[in-house]
Amino acid sequence: MDIAIVCAHGLSPETPAIARQLARGHRVTVYTRAKVKGAGVEHVPAGPDVELSESDLLPYLPDFSAALRRRWHKKRPDIIHAHSWTSGLAAIAGSEGLDVPVTQTLNILQGDRAPGPVRRLECAIGRRAKTVIAVCGDEKTELIKMGVPRTNISVVPHGVDVERFRRHGPALPRGTRPRLLHIGHTGADTAVNALIAVPDAELLIAGGDELSIRRLRDLARSHGVADRVELLGTVPHATMPKLIRSADLVLSLSPTVPNGIAALEAMACGVPVIASATGAHLDSIVDGVTGFLIRPDRPLEVAKRIRLLLRDATLRTAIGYAAADRARSRYSLERISMELLRVYEKACA
Repeated sequence: MDIAIVCAHGLSPETPAIARQLARGHRVTVYTRAKVKGAGVEHVPAGPDVELSESDLLPYLPDFSAALRRRWHKKRPDIIHAHSWTSGLAAIAGSEGLDVPVTQTLNILQGDRAPGPVRRLECAIGRRAKTVIAVCGDEKTELIKMGVPRTNISVVPHGVDVERFRRHGPALPRGTRPRLLHIGHTGADTAVNALIAVPDAELLIAGGDELSIRRLRDLARSHGVADRVELLGTVPHATMPKLIRSADLVLSLSPTVPNGIAALEAMACGVPVIASATGAHLDSIVDGVTGFLIRPDRPLEVAKRIRLLLRDATLRTAIGYAAADRARSRYSLERISMELLRVYEKACA
């Protein structure tokens, strides 16, 4: 099978890894504006050579689509998988007249979504695609509300590299305090608020731009916990396994969870997760078994679970083992790539 993956806006860390899995027996090409080196990745110039938001990318999509059309008319793919609405527009235009099925991932649970016109475009793309891939049950429900036929939706979650994110391996140095790690700046204010009721612990927050870091720093000062909060900013993805393994607990408390990758990576490292009960977390985390689910913006409930896990090493170990086993058996890149192939084969049939 000749598989074309379209990522007009850019590549997530997972995309090249999934492409490598799919390439075991199939021809896979990833088309992107991003200048990314790697086997099977084709840089498609369109617009200025800078990172653009999806809305800012819109004026340059005709150039991107035209480049795809030229490539695909020379060598027609068997299946196209577009990631995001801009990629969907480019894939539809680039494949016009070729009778190639398009599968579409829309990521409609993103928290920073543009309303109105973008949502209408997503609805049109979702109804036009042969198959729409939802990453979790919540997203499938939203797609159905948008008018995408239920029979055209397949749920395939994001995966995790279980060879890189694993229980055993090097960890970043730490002190004697219990260490909490919140991954991502969205929802981190809940973690800071919870820290008030966990007086002995330190909190590391990975991610965030200058504005969000300043806001979280001010919040920590106002609560008198600034000496126990460390704001790391952007952490290279290659460093994340070491950072996660240095923590006693990982928090992922965003009120919107489009893919749940942060929690999956922590689970794969065997570190217990306390996560917001929404989005992809509802599928990946078995409450009380592989982690704990808390309704968004409930710092006192978060603090209660933190204290429970910090004082019970046996429970922490049991949840860590169960989480690592679930990540490896259900969310490995190998399994996710097999599920994608089944979707592609069904779309082609």
